[in-house]
Amino acid sequence: MTTTPDRTTDVQAAPTVAGATTLANPAYQAFWLLRIAFVVAPVLFGLDKFFHVLVDWDRYLAPELADLLGVDTHTLMYAVGVIEIVAGVVVAVLPRLGGYLVAAWLAGIIVNLLLMADFYDVALRDFGLLVAALALARLAAAFPARHRAERSW
Repeated sequence: MTTTPDRTTDVQAAPTVAGATTLANPAYQAFWLLRIAFVVAPVLFGLDKFFHVLVDWDRYLAPELADLLGVDTHTLMYAVGVIEIVAGVVVAVLPRLGGYLVAAWLAGIIVNLLLMADFYDVALRDFGLLVAALALARLAAAFPARHRAERSW
């Protein structure tokens, strides 16, 4: 007598099962690499909007956006810096939400760069970062905080 396999047992368990939230798990490693990167980078770049140590950020803002908002480009960059710092903090605290927030922010940056009809290389790089931010959000869904708190190193 043959039995047909039960389809409900064919589905693999989600990676949130006990023991999966260790640093030996490559998916968990990827989650933490992306999480750290998307906390550090937005906070540092956001802070640099105030100090211009890395680059003159004002040149990356489409003049149409500053005109549309009726704000000086340099002043608008201060707001951009605050938003980036907040995005980094959200990723630190709520990586699932933060991943989507950073992805949306990067989409806005890409649109801004395309409006300028310049910096296509930067827009392409930011598209790659957008995909990575979406990957972070998806990995955060696989490793919810309650399971991360139970991890064993």
